[in-house]
Amino acid sequence: MKKKFELLAPAGDFECLVSGLNAGADAIYFGLKDFNMRARARNFEVKDLKKIKKLCDEKNVKMYLTLNTIVYDEELKKVEGLLKKVKKFVDAVICSDVAVMLLCKKHKIDFHVSTQCSVSNIESAKFYKKLGAKRIVLARELNLKQIKKIAKVVDVEVFVHGAMCISVSGRCLISQFCFGESANRGKCIQPCRREYVLIKDNQGNELKVENNFVLSPKDLCVLPFIEKLKKAGVKAFKIEGRNKEPEYVDAVVKIYRGALDFKLSDKEIREGMEELSKVYNKGFSSGFYYGVPGVKDFSKVEHSSALQSKKFIGKIEHYYSKLGVGLLKLNNGPLKIGDDVLIIGKTTGLVKSKVESMQIEHKDVKIVKKGQKVGIMLPYCRKGDEVYLIVKK
Repeated sequence: MKKKFELLAPAGDFECLVSGLNAGADAIYFGLKDFNMRARARNFEVKDLKKIKKLCDEKNVKMYLTLNTIVYDEELKKVEGLLKKVKKFVDAVICSDVAVMLLCKKHKIDFHVSTQCSVSNIESAKFYKKLGAKRIVLARELNLKQIKKIAKVVDVEVFVHGAMCISVSGRCLISQFCFGESANRGKCIQPCRREYVLIKDNQGNELKVENNFVLSPKDLCVLPFIEKLKKAGVKAFKIEGRNKEPEYVDAVVKIYRGALDFKLSDKEIREGMEELSKVYNKGFSSGFYYGVPGVKDFSKVEHSSALQSKKFIGKIEHYYSKLGVGLLKLNNGPLKIGDDVLIIGKTTGLVKSKVESMQIEHKDVKIVKKGQKVGIMLPYCRKGDEVYLIVKK
């Protein structure tokens, strides 16, 4: 049965891709090495597409390829060659350059208009629809009323969770100006996330501000008002995060999956917010959905406010599937009964587990030190999977 709403999960590598699939995504969006707005993500290669398609087909999940940077004349042949290679694998291409859209039409590939186009009104939406766009990812700077109006004309997709930009999406020039790395080419190094002070030109006096992170917005989170987005006519709900870790993808996709499939109670929303707070975030904001953000919507941290982090402790050397036991060599210790761990792998994705039983040479132990090998009861893993200790802050 076709779902009423589509949930898009980000994937910067196979670990995140499999985590998104297992968590309940309807579509995965990802980039290759060139022409995508997350050039600093690990990304995939053309040779990976066959494996990605196999994994997605098994879950009946769509594949959307991001080719959403600006493109120069001398690159058009390369883009066209790339489109020919990906055509049989992807369900649609997310793009912002009209030249790429025209190439998609030429080769009969569905395309979605990227948020980089900053579609903010009905006439722009109609233009891209007439050009052949199957969907438009709206500008992040729209409020609920504006979205509802445009959604009556075209199929729209909006961001519901993740990082926000201080500028109109993709138009910021700070990274290019300061470091020669262009946001419009997917290479932004996010200098906006750093701490700043204001200095008066003619005297050199510093201006003290309450929050030095004056260019860094909090992360978007629509969970408390997701029902309003459903009613606004939004067809697709997109999670930002192609640079994020598997535990982020796993947690965020699971929570929004539940929120799209059911109307959550106030208690369930509070519990969902608690889970979202455990993974990468810079504090939460409603973005532009209720109007232009204010001072309260700026972050107070440079990196993350997550209530949990992970610490690498070792790799699985063998998994005894009949026993449900993984043989772990501890590169970092200690590990104790009662600890919570994450198992992460390219095929496994992400598995959470609590350490309830450990043995060394068939003898029960309560604590394991660095350098030791130990058998642990685990729900599922594979040889070579990495194991991390969950550390609460």
